[in-house]
Amino acid sequence: MSYDCEGRDRGQVAIEFLGFLPILLLVGMAAVQLGLIAYTAQQAGTAARAGARYASLHQGAGADGACKVAVSSQLAGGTSCSGGSGGDEVTVTATVHIPSIVPFVDFGDAHKTATMPLDH
Repeated sequence: MSYDCEGRDRGQVAIEFLGFLPILLLVGMAAVQLGLIAYTAQQAGTAARAGARYASLHQGAGADGACKVAVSSQLAGGTSCSGGSGGDEVTVTATVHIPSIVPFVDFGDAHKTATMPLDH
């Protein structure tokens, strides 16, 4: 008598894969979210430098508008800049909200600061 175990093995592998699939999805979502956090931090640095550069050329004014123009359009709505001049330099801090792909989780904001000399 011979038994055909091959058909049963294929079914077992499919069930094992279905059990492992949620773990793969969580790992994939975590990787995408980490990339999104890093991208947002990079964009916050770009916004701070652009705001500081604009403010240094215009004696400390208009940093917020320059910050929002410097980031990608998806992040511009959650971007704000603050700062001022002190002595011969201007310091601008950019705040960019970190988008979340994980439901019901808020990752907060990315903050970056840039300082540039005032252009006289």
